Amino acid sequence: MEFFRKTLDPVIALSVIAVLDVFLFLVLGAWTVGGGETMMTGLAAQLVLGDDLQRIPFWSLVFPPDISYWKIYISLGMLFGAFVGALLSREFYLRFPRRLSEWVLATIGGLLMGFGIRLAFVCNVSTFFGLTPEMNLGGYLAVSGIIAGAWVGSMIYKRILEG
Repeated sequence: MEFFRKTLDPVIALSVIAVLDVFLFLVLGAWTVGGGETMMTGLAAQLVLGDDLQRIPFWSLVFPPDISYWKIYISLGMLFGAFVGALLSREFYLRFPRRLSEWVLATIGGLLMGFGIRLAFVCNVSTFFGLTPEMNLGGYLAVSGIIAGAWVGSMIYKRILEG
């Protein structure tokens, strides 16, 4: 398992990702991880709310929950692959915030990221590996927003932790 212990050359890794992205696009079309995660959320909400979920237009008109939605399995595959890769490289650690303020900041940050994904109807993974290499202007705008949001969030986080 020495392969998992050393860092790949970024040019080689990104070239492989770009080639695989072209084949994925040709075979399946454009993909977003946010779509799979949204569908998993809809299925979980359907288990909890039952038929009441149909009263929410997003779930009845835009994104009706369907277990056969193929993007669910891309999301689960990436999660599984990241987990296995972290285990094999002995880089897997569970980390938890130590203070309540860190939990609050992480929760607010996660909610803002989720809100941003729903507004853009895309996710950061497909933006970096899908839209940006395809020279899509929306990809570059999304990356700019992600970088700006990460910078602002880190400044807020730093100020609160230092204060």
